[in-house]
Amino acid sequence: MGVSPFWAGRRVLVTGHTGFKGAWLCLWLERLGAQVSAVALPPQTQPALYDDLSPWPGQHHTHADICDGAALAAVVARARPQVVIHMAAQALVRRSYAEPVETFATNIMGTVNLLCALRGVEGVEAVVVVTTDKVYANANDGTPFREGDPLGGKDPYSSSKACAELVTASLRDSFFRAGGPAIATARAGNVVGGGDWSDDRLVPDFIRALETDAPVRLRYPAAVRPWQHVIEPLAGYLALAQALVERPERTPEALNFGPDPDAVASVAQVAEALGAAFGLPAPWAQAEGLHPPEAQALVLNSDLATASLGWRPRLSLADTIAWTTEWYSAHRTGADMRALSLAQIARYEEILP
Repeated sequence: MGVSPFWAGRRVLVTGHTGFKGAWLCLWLERLGAQVSAVALPPQTQPALYDDLSPWPGQHHTHADICDGAALAAVVARARPQVVIHMAAQALVRRSYAEPVETFATNIMGTVNLLCALRGVEGVEAVVVVTTDKVYANANDGTPFREGDPLGGKDPYSSSKACAELVTASLRDSFFRAGGPAIATARAGNVVGGGDWSDDRLVPDFIRALETDAPVRLRYPAAVRPWQHVIEPLAGYLALAQALVERPERTPEALNFGPDPDAVASVAQVAEALGAAFGLPAPWAQAEGLHPPEAQALVLNSDLATASLGWRPRLSLADTIAWTTEWYSAHRTGADMRALSLAQIARYEEILP
């Protein structure tokens, strides 16, 4: 797979650039020499990785709601993208219970608005629509999901992302088969790494608890998830986009990007690994009260991404925890987080074939 000159000078539109994954992606695209335009709401957390990685020299960033079709179409027209990577979303499961209308509007109609805005735009070669590992109908038996498995999702977030998969397939078949960009979806989740400050996610919840010398409160400590460092799926998205441009007829229209099977672990196991890294003997406790239901077992099979792209996870769970704790430890001391994040990207590039 490796780092390719493909991105140098290429016009790329990123949606969701003020979020955790989006900020990391924009930084990597900058390093690769791409001409980046981006659109998203303003940062939703404080601190925010987007601010930590500023300034953004040479990139054109716009604050707009992807639910506003006219505003999004204007961004697309200005950007004249060759590649589009769509990550803007309401991405939190618990928030989706509190705000189901907003979640469905953003995750479904935002995707509709983007794809419709791309109709007739000259020069667009590839579109990657990022969904989630939670798009599958989940029986909670721990069987790894493959791309052809039935879609589902019981909570509003998971359901909305499964709907985004259906919307993408429908619009691709309806409007882009006879011409226009190659379009595919990318499924990954439980991404960790430096700079995530969202609510109701394990690592930022742990870091906030660390600041108060309290154990992190876990809703479902036995729940199993496919943990991976944020750089891993981003490498997959970049490889998928490149393949859609260079060999669209041989590139799958949906791909899983999950960690090595050894990186699958329970929430409690990851909390304990974080506690060990920071020297906490009792890093977590059971959260009291009733909590909205969440999937208890979630595992991805990524063989198709390996076969079609040459992508595979490079970081073990221990590596993932080490890189994550390195980032937050540096942040606590006021280090230059842009420089450290670029250094981690460079370190990852060194282990690519």
